[in-house]
Amino acid sequence: MTYFIISTILFILGIIVIYWVHNQYHLDITVTPAPPPANAPLISICIPARNEENNIRRCVESALGQEYPNLEVIVLDDRSTDATPTLLNELTSRDSRLISINGSDLPSGWAGKPHALYQAATVARGEWLCFVDADTFLAPNALSSVLAKSRETEADLFTIMTRQILGSFWEKTVMPLVMTALSVGFSPRKINDPSRRDAVANGQFIFIKRSVYDAIGGHEKVKDQIVEDKAISEQVKWNGYRLIVADGSQVVSTRMYTSLPTMWEGWTKNIYLGLRDHPSMLLLGAFGATLALIAALFLPVWLPLGLVWYFNGGGWMAIAVAVQALIVWSYLLYIRAVIAEKMGISRWYAWTTPLGAGVFAAMMLTSAWKVLSGRGVTWRGRKYRPTTC
Repeated sequence: MTYFIISTILFILGIIVIYWVHNQYHLDITVTPAPPPANAPLISICIPARNEENNIRRCVESALGQEYPNLEVIVLDDRSTDATPTLLNELTSRDSRLISINGSDLPSGWAGKPHALYQAATVARGEWLCFVDADTFLAPNALSSVLAKSRETEADLFTIMTRQILGSFWEKTVMPLVMTALSVGFSPRKINDPSRRDAVANGQFIFIKRSVYDAIGGHEKVKDQIVEDKAISEQVKWNGYRLIVADGSQVVSTRMYTSLPTMWEGWTKNIYLGLRDHPSMLLLGAFGATLALIAALFLPVWLPLGLVWYFNGGGWMAIAVAVQALIVWSYLLYIRAVIAEKMGISRWYAWTTPLGAGVFAAMMLTSAWKVLSGRGVTWRGRKYRPTTC
């Protein structure tokens, strides 16, 4: 009877948690393809690049390949030690709209990315600034489409969620779960509501009026913030300007990581920085890690345990346990299959949910331990600790 009661409680909680986790993310505004406008203000695309030899050519060429008629592309080479500078020199020689800048040494009190974007913005002449990460790629109609939707929504800062390019097995296994986890603490409806203080931006693509950028103090205002995209969005919204987050997957895509080691390094860094800068998030992180561990360790054995109990005389209660496990599994697999299809991968990757959850739990726990122990993380040759930038 004890096993049956425990299984029943887990069954009820499992259905509730699965439904709740997968119903927190509502992107009501969607960027759809639009032609270049008749009135085309100058747009400055600003790209920070630090050791981006694998991405920079595709990123820059996609920016220069816009149908939009009035743009400049500014790339800030942030002290790269790989082939990034060589590739930029080659690209610059082919198109006068491309401006490549050698970044200066990181001043005291500055974090790396805010300083890079600050330097790029100083050179930019556009009426709009478009901050794009080097691992992000624009469709030819991206700028025209984003400008049209920005005008329609009367946005001062317009940011989008990009389509995630998933190539390797581990990307397809882990990234969908990470994106779902992020959506739990990120409500587009609250962000788009001017009456609420909720503010988040996706640093992969931020589109902001130059006048507003200057009015809030630009990246110099958030110079010590590692999560500079969220900090900028807060400055915009909290100063009375219009912040909009939208679905931009039709016009912009991103390839964040290409392997398990790079994904581990990148996401443990991201999670670490979130936990470090917001200690209250440690509790939410612990909750998320617990859920992930349950999914990774308990779900795969729930049904077999029920069957084993039945064949050892468990009777109707054992059958009930097996049915409960089967219902939870089926519900979870259906939802994960739908998400997989939306992210452009096979529905069969829903079956890797326990494995992906285990990796995600390990990343969460590793990041929390690095915060609590003060060990910090290393990212692109720079060390970040709980008490320093």
